[in-house]
Amino acid sequence: MISDTVNAGQGSAARLDSLGLTTYPGIESESMIRRVDAGTRSQENSPDAEAAYRYCADITRQFSKSFHFSTAFLPSQTRRAIRALYAFCRLTDDLVDAPGSAMGRAWGRGNAHDISEWRHQSRLPARAQRHPVLFAWADTRERYQVPQQHVEELIDGCTMDLTINRYETFEDLRLYCYRVASTVGLISMHIIGLQDNSATSVERARTAAIELGIALQLTNILRDVGEDLAMGRIYLPQEDLERFAYTEADLHNKVIDDRFKSLMRFEIDRANKLYEANLHGIAHLKPEGRLAVGAALLLYRAILTRIVDNQFNVFHKRASLSMIDKVAMVPSIYRRVSSLSA
Repeated sequence: MISDTVNAGQGSAARLDSLGLTTYPGIESESMIRRVDAGTRSQENSPDAEAAYRYCADITRQFSKSFHFSTAFLPSQTRRAIRALYAFCRLTDDLVDAPGSAMGRAWGRGNAHDISEWRHQSRLPARAQRHPVLFAWADTRERYQVPQQHVEELIDGCTMDLTINRYETFEDLRLYCYRVASTVGLISMHIIGLQDNSATSVERARTAAIELGIALQLTNILRDVGEDLAMGRIYLPQEDLERFAYTEADLHNKVIDDRFKSLMRFEIDRANKLYEANLHGIAHLKPEGRLAVGAALLLYRAILTRIVDNQFNVFHKRASLSMIDKVAMVPSIYRRVSSLSA
């Protein structure tokens, strides 16, 4: 469901600091995160539940306006759970991408150790949590019986950014996309729920969630080519660069010529085919969750069109939609979602 969850704005090292995490009123800060024994914690030491969920909503609003907009169409309890998922993913990614952030300073150690500690914390029950995001996420995970396997895979995906900065083939890249984005869709399925829980329906919904996650993350990669390059990362598959005779030197020199445009059209077409072939998965969800998911997907897909409108200049122009654009798209999104069948 939400690629923005994991690697949106990959180049911004101060994204979470700007929220003032250490001074959020009534909620303990990153400096309070420690490895704790769940058996020694009491409920009264945990963050206030409503305040913790509001905290997650603030993170969502700050760092993904499109996702915050889309999730507004969900029922209130589902909405706060999905935003807790977003906040958990956002902070997980921050530990990897922003070593100078509030999160990194709170641990006072290297990224690899940070993510290991965070992984441990993510496994603890809500009653053991003092950090607002970890509390809200643990409460959500328990309430909706989210399989821990998906959470572990998501963290594994973020950890890949610590050691891998090139992908030889698209199949190699698919694993990364699955871990950081498809897992979010699979988790969201548990939170939103399916209309039909038969084995066939569940499998079709799972397959669609996985493929749509790949599409979302590929969209994210295409939008953020320039930002990722500044961090020393090239997600565009090496085999595709070779296919269009476009080199890493060209990339570093920000060359936008026919070769680059052909490469980008190739990747955009790949993403669009994934969207088109798997949008039917929305129809497997409970009706009250379909518009929100459809909005999240189709608003994000529209970034691909904006990249083309920007003449493929992903080095200097960030492809995005204004709030007016998003509101204007809602009627067509509603019609598209309503026309889908499982």
